[in-house]
Amino acid sequence: MSRKPLRVTIAGGGVAALEALLALRRLAEKRVSIELLSAESEFWYRPLAVAEPFGLGELHGLDLGTVADECGATLTLGSLSSVDADAHVVRTSVGGELEYDALLLAVGAHPVAAVPGAFNFRGPADTDAFRTLLWGMTSGERIAFVVPGGVAWPLPLYELALQTALKRRDVSISLLTHEQEPLDIFGPQAAGAVAQLLAERAVELLTGVYPVEVKEGMLVLAPNGRVEADRVVALPRLEGPAIGGVPVDSQGFIPTDPSGRVRGLADVFAAGDATAFPIKQGGLAAQQADAAAEEIAALAGVELDPHPFRPVLRGLILTGDAPVYARADLTGTGDPFLCGSDALWWPGGKIVGRHLAPFLAERSGLILGEAPYESVAFEADLSSLVPSG
Repeated sequence: MSRKPLRVTIAGGGVAALEALLALRRLAEKRVSIELLSAESEFWYRPLAVAEPFGLGELHGLDLGTVADECGATLTLGSLSSVDADAHVVRTSVGGELEYDALLLAVGAHPVAAVPGAFNFRGPADTDAFRTLLWGMTSGERIAFVVPGGVAWPLPLYELALQTALKRRDVSISLLTHEQEPLDIFGPQAAGAVAQLLAERAVELLTGVYPVEVKEGMLVLAPNGRVEADRVVALPRLEGPAIGGVPVDSQGFIPTDPSGRVRGLADVFAAGDATAFPIKQGGLAAQQADAAAEEIAALAGVELDPHPFRPVLRGLILTGDAPVYARADLTGTGDPFLCGSDALWWPGGKIVGRHLAPFLAERSGLILGEAPYESVAFEADLSSLVPSG
């Protein structure tokens, strides 16, 4: 107990960063000294961005300085520009330097437009513009919601399409995706449930297609084909962060092992959208952060057996009407698909993190049962996607 606290720098201000901050404070207590490096001063509950344009949800923000104070951490505003792993130093975009004993990279990824000519829905930054688009359509117009190739987390687009179908019954709505079945990442039972929801809302579904561009009132598809559309809404692709001194794969994402360690660097970990794990989702980011936090706590002298990242995907689709929960178990054991009114996790919000979810619920009232929308939630075991070693 006489040893100096382990100096931990967490770069980022999103789900993975806050989950790691809360986990480390609980696991390691005073054995760690934590500095949070964030480009923004607030944390936003981003998943509700899909509900805000319809008046069914409101974005909640938390002041990161207040969160850091509660956790006994220090907040430094700035972006991470490079890492000198040999010297255990990070450099910021404004020329500052921070020394660390352990570093967690949770800087997220960069959205880039994937379908030229389409409205690019990135989240909170585009809610006002999407609201203008939604209510600016005239009766009889055709709007297409598209999932471009390379997008592995399409759920927000389904939420936009289903809610639009309730609010604008006077327009024609279609959903086009490269998936073979809607939200097939959750398995056939979940795909069938989503397909039924789309059919009930008169949303035309086209699967196995790749949107290319919008041109002269037409949505061009690959390898061939066109669809008439007056408005097109697309999800962006994500690009990995460009951080000097940090190895990346061909897509710019950071490779990690199941413990969250960055391959090839000592005492450096990564979690969330910045990593090479193919599915970018808040709940998975939190699980990655937990694995890394346990490893860092062990470095600080905490006696524990760190658990590797074992991803369980929990998805909740907002449709506009009473909460309905369902579960898809892809391990092949038990009932593969359960559906009912009882929550499958608690608190029953969009962001599922062992430490972050209850923290948010206490401060923001983000409990699903109190929210004025209907949801369908799915859970899938994705352990086969975790790299070995």
